[in-house]
Amino acid sequence: MISKGEMSRAPLESDAALPQRSMEVLRALVQLYIETGEPVASREIARRRKDGLSAATIRNIMAELADHGYLDQPHTSAGRVPTAKAFREFAKPYLAGRILANELARVRQELSARGSLGARAEYASHLLTELTRHIGISAAIPGHDQVLEQVEFVLLPPARVLMVVVTRDQVVRSQVAQLAEPSTQEELASIRNYVNCNFAGWTLSGIRRELERRLGLESSAYDSLLRRLTVLYDQGLLDIGLAPMVYLEGASNLVGLDLHLTKEHLRDLLRALEEKRRLIALLDQFLEGSGGEICLQVGLGDIHPAMQDFALVGLNLQMPGGLDTKVAVLGPMRMNYPRVMSAVLHVGQALGSLPQ
Repeated sequence: MISKGEMSRAPLESDAALPQRSMEVLRALVQLYIETGEPVASREIARRRKDGLSAATIRNIMAELADHGYLDQPHTSAGRVPTAKAFREFAKPYLAGRILANELARVRQELSARGSLGARAEYASHLLTELTRHIGISAAIPGHDQVLEQVEFVLLPPARVLMVVVTRDQVVRSQVAQLAEPSTQEELASIRNYVNCNFAGWTLSGIRRELERRLGLESSAYDSLLRRLTVLYDQGLLDIGLAPMVYLEGASNLVGLDLHLTKEHLRDLLRALEEKRRLIALLDQFLEGSGGEICLQVGLGDIHPAMQDFALVGLNLQMPGGLDTKVAVLGPMRMNYPRVMSAVLHVGQALGSLPQ
């Protein structure tokens, strides 16, 4: 028998907003699935409702939701599970977010205790993991307008030198270069003084253009200081300031989750998360053009097959000194979306508002 409620319910339009009752059922089903990880039956939703809506009516609504791509049925005799489309719909109300003054002040205090912008970006990934129990990711991506504060060179055996570049945004980068011929610390000090005296306050891109001009002059071939500077320049001096800083914490949390992954797939996933280039591609692809607003991507199979049932919540921001930064949480689709989005919002707001 068809109940009155079933006869009066209008069918779903594929591109239209869900009717209120369909949305209520969908949200209840997604919430139950997040809590249990098991397919959800209509009687479980009916049991939680207080309006007396029958299990039969709910079952009919669930069938329509499935027809429009919101639900799957893993087995004919089982309940339904939400699809990526359902999780996106469920999470929409939380995208706007709400800043809590006390929480923002706490996060800012913890981040401000880290002296440099790089250290703050690194600690942001720790905070995101601590707040969500998922994978916290932060990436600080220097631009070409970074301004040089100073360089330092430290002689290392055998015939190597540690190159340290400090920019005005207090980002410190280092790299080891191999020398073509033996050198002394005094000779390296002369090169340091030359660079610092001539180029402190210049942008890194401007320094590179000027150095290329000077090193290209015929007279430079007869200048021992410039010859040694050429070696360091060819080894990546001043390029190291442009490499993105990528930090990830919480990958071990994957082990305790019921992700239905084989050991081989889990190992491949962990290996993929260790590749900074892949992480940057992930953040660039799904946070592009977010304009400081929280972005949500559900289903990351395009990045890695083992991420098919994962979701990414993140945002773009700019730290003091013009350092483009991305913060994000990577976790299973069955994540606590209000908590994760709140964590990303507060950490992002705190990072962007701290003084240099």
